[in-house]
Amino acid sequence: MVDIPGSGLRRGVRLAGLPAGHAWRAALGVGKRIGGRPAEIVAAEVQARTAAQLFQVLGELKGGAMKLGQAMSAMEALLPTELAGPYRDALTRLQETAPPLPTPTVHQVLGESLGSDWQDRFRSFHEQPVAAAQDRFRSFHEQPVAAASIGQVHRAVWHDGTDVAVKIQYPGVAEALTADLRQLDRATPLMRLGAPALDPRSVFDQLRERLIDELDYQREADAQQAFADAFAGDPDILVPAVVHTSDRVLVTAWVDGAPLAEVITSGTSSERDQAGAHLLRLFLSSPSRAGRIHGDPHPGNFRLLDDGRLAVLDFGSTEPLTNGWPSALGRLLRAGRDRDAAFLLREAVKSRLLEPDAVTATSLLDPLDPWFAPLRSEQFHFDRTWLQHEGRVWSNPRNAASRLQRKARMPSRHLLVQRVAFGLLGVLTSLDATVAVRAEAELWIPELAPT
Repeated sequence: MVDIPGSGLRRGVRLAGLPAGHAWRAALGVGKRIGGRPAEIVAAEVQARTAAQLFQVLGELKGGAMKLGQAMSAMEALLPTELAGPYRDALTRLQETAPPLPTPTVHQVLGESLGSDWQDRFRSFHEQPVAAAQDRFRSFHEQPVAAASIGQVHRAVWHDGTDVAVKIQYPGVAEALTADLRQLDRATPLMRLGAPALDPRSVFDQLRERLIDELDYQREADAQQAFADAFAGDPDILVPAVVHTSDRVLVTAWVDGAPLAEVITSGTSSERDQAGAHLLRLFLSSPSRAGRIHGDPHPGNFRLLDDGRLAVLDFGSTEPLTNGWPSALGRLLRAGRDRDAAFLLREAVKSRLLEPDAVTATSLLDPLDPWFAPLRSEQFHFDRTWLQHEGRVWSNPRNAASRLQRKARMPSRHLLVQRVAFGLLGVLTSLDATVAVRAEAELWIPELAPT
C-alpha cells in the first residue's frame, strides 16, 4: 500500500528512474550473455523486470504519471510482437490492480466526504451485509477492486440493498497532477521541433484543463448520468446509474462482467468482434445521443457482460458535442474515404488545419489514405500488422507523413477527440476485431450517409 508522492522533485526522480533502471538491467544482461546465457532468455528477463518497474512506479505515483501509463495501454498494439508480452501485462495491471492506498487513508477520505459519524454508517467492512437499512452502506469491502489514475474503487452494498461501486479520490492527487504537468511542460521545446505548426502552450493548457476536470466528481456524476439516460434500455451498451456523489466520493451501480483486457487476451473471436462493434457504436453514436463523447477509451474502463452488452465505466473525461459530430469533420472524412484529394485539401485549409499552399493535394492524401481504409469496406479487420506498419511510417522523420505532421495545425479544442479516436483505434487493434465501420459511421455521421 502506498501514499502519493506530491513534490515535483520526488515524482521527477521516480520517473527518471525508469530509463535508468532499464539501462542498468540491460548492462547486466550484456554481462550475462558474455557469461554464456542465451540472448533470448536474458532479453526476456530484462523486459519482464523493466515492465514490473513500470507497473510499480506509475501505479504508486498515480496522477498524470498513471494516466500516461493507462493511455499507453490503449496503444500497446503498436509494440512489436516480441516485446509486447511483459509490457502488455504490466500496463493491463495498471488498469485494474495498481498499488492501493493504505486503509487509514481510505477511512480518512470517507470521513471527510460522508461525515464524522462515517464509522456508524458502516456496520461491516466485510462481505456480509448488516440489517440496518438506515445506514448509508450495509457492507463495504476494504480491499479495492480496481485502481484508476485519480481514485480507487471499492465494492459495497447501499442502504437499500443495491450493489454499488464506491470510487474514492486519492488525497494529494491534485498536487500530483500539478507536478506531473510541470514535468510535461518541459517537453515544449521538443514538441516545437517535431511539429512547428502546433502551439504547444495551447496543447498543455488544454491537457491541464482536462486533467483538472477529472478531479471534479460532481462533473463526472453529471456526465455519467447523461450517458446513463441516453443509453437506457440500449441492447448493446450499459452505463451504470449514479447513486450518490460528493467532492471526493462517487457511488454508482455495480457492474459485473469480464474486463476488456481479459477479452483481449483470452476472449473468443466472436466476443472480441462483439466488444469492438459495441465500442465503435459508443464512440460514433454518443454525440447524437448524449451530446458528448467518452474521453478515456483504455481497456480498464469497459466490461463485457454475460448477455453480450458492453458496460462503460469512468466518465471523468468527456467532451461536449451538443450538436452531434461537426459537419466539417464529416466532410473531411468523406473526402478521404472517396480519395477526393482536392476536396480534402480545401476542407483542411477551410478548417484551419493547414495553411494555404502548405502542401499539395496529393501530398496530403497519400500519407493519410491508409487511415480512411476502415470507411471503405463492409468489414474492416483491425490487425496489429496494419497498425504497426502505419506506426513505423509516421514515426520516420524522413518521409512524407512526417513532413505533413510538421506542417499540420491541430486546434487545441480538437485534441480530446483526436486522442479518443486513436485510443479507440488502439483498443480495436488489441482486440483484433473485425467491425462494420462503414455502416456504423454512415448511421451517425450525416455527411457519410449514402446519397
